[in-house]
Amino acid sequence: MNENVLEKLKTLAESAKYDVSCSSSGTVRKNIPGGIGNTVGGMGICHSFTEDGRCVSLLKIMLTNNCIYDCAYCINRRSNDIRRATFTVQELVDLTIEFYRRNYIEGLFLSSGVINNPDYTMERMVRVVKELRTVHRYNGYIHMKSIPGASQELVNTAGLYADRMSVNIEIPTETNLKLLAPEKDHLSVYQPMRFIQQGMLQNIEERQKFRSAPRFVPAGQSTQMIVGATNETDKDILLLSSKLYKRPSMKRVYYSGFIPVNSYDNRLPALKQAPLVRENRLYQADWLMRFYQFSADEIVDDAYPDLDLEIDPKLSWALRHPEMFPVDINKADYALILRIPGIGVKSAKLIVTSRRYGKLNAYQLKKMGIVMKKAQYFITCNELAMHNTINEVKPEYLRKILTEPKKKKGEGDQQLSIIFPD
Repeated sequence: MNENVLEKLKTLAESAKYDVSCSSSGTVRKNIPGGIGNTVGGMGICHSFTEDGRCVSLLKIMLTNNCIYDCAYCINRRSNDIRRATFTVQELVDLTIEFYRRNYIEGLFLSSGVINNPDYTMERMVRVVKELRTVHRYNGYIHMKSIPGASQELVNTAGLYADRMSVNIEIPTETNLKLLAPEKDHLSVYQPMRFIQQGMLQNIEERQKFRSAPRFVPAGQSTQMIVGATNETDKDILLLSSKLYKRPSMKRVYYSGFIPVNSYDNRLPALKQAPLVRENRLYQADWLMRFYQFSADEIVDDAYPDLDLEIDPKLSWALRHPEMFPVDINKADYALILRIPGIGVKSAKLIVTSRRYGKLNAYQLKKMGIVMKKAQYFITCNELAMHNTINEVKPEYLRKILTEPKKKKGEGDQQLSIIFPD
C-alpha cells in the first residue's frame, strides 16, 4: 500500500466511525468457482460478535469525507476545518480486495459524504460495489449506504450488488432536521427507502418465476437516528421506529447517542458525553417491539413519554400495570408469558413446550434460565408462592427492591465493621 492510499485510509476510516448502522448480514452468499469470499449467515459485522461468540470484522470506510452539506451534528460538515480525502473507485476496490486476501476483513461497509450532488456520489459508490462483484467476483458481505436524494435507477443498480442498504434518518422529526441541517429534508430520505422496498418486493416476484434471477438487497435495509441532539422524546423516536418496522424491508433501526463533535455550534445541546444509558434503553425498547409483541404506545405514552433510565422498559411496563399480574406460568398463553420481567423469548417458548408434560415449579424455571430475581414477583407456579407477588408488594417498594445496588462481599448486616481512627 502506497503512502497516499494509507493516509486516505486513516482519514476516511476515522470519519466513518460515527455511523453505527451496520450489523450482521442476515444473508448467505455462497462462494462460486473462480470467485473469492463468501457470506455466512450471521457474519459481516465490523468488530462485533456473532451468536456463537466469534468476532468478525468489516472494513468500515467512506468514499470521501468531503461534503456539500453543513449539518450541525456531523464531523464532516462543510464548514469544519478537518483533513479531507477522497478515494478513487479503483483505490477503494483494490484496498478491499487486498484487505480481504490478507484476512483482515470479512466484508465492506461503504458510506460517503456528498460531493457535487447525490447522484454523482452514488454513481461512484455503485461503481465500487459493481466492480467488486463482477470483475473480482467478490462474494463477501457488502453493506452500502444509499445517498439521500439519489435517483431510483442508481438505487436499483446498487441493490443488485449490495447485501444490505441503509439510508439514515438522523433527526427523527422534520422540524428539528431543518433546524440542524437546513439543506436536508425527510423526503430525500424516505424516497430511497421506498425505492429499496419496491425493488425487494419486485425481486421476490421475479425469483418466484425465475430461480436464476439475481437477488436484490437480500439482507434488507436499516437506518439510524441520533438520540439527544434535539428535544424529541423517547415516545417520538419509538413511534417513528414502529412505523418503519411495518415496512417489510426494514430490518433494523439503530440509535446513536449524540456525540458533541461540534461543541461550538449553539444549536446543539451542551453535553459532556453521549447519552449512552438512554441509547441502551431505546435498544431494549426496540427489542420489545421486534420480539416481545409490545407496541410502541404500550412502552411509552403521554403519561410516560420518556423511558425510565433506572430500570429496563419491560420491568417499567410491568410496574405500571400491576393488574396484569401475577401470571400463572402453567396456564398463561405465550404472549402473556413474554411480558413477564425476567423471561426471554427462548425461555417463554421452553415454558410453553415443557408444561405439556407436567406442571412447572420454581426449580424447573431456574433451570430454564429465567431471572427469578425479577420474575418471582410476577408469577405463580405449581407450588406455594416463594415470595410476595406485586399485589402484596406495592410497585413503588418493589422498584426499590429491584434497583438496590448489590452489596459487596463482607458488607452483610451480620458483618462486624471496625473503624480505626486516623
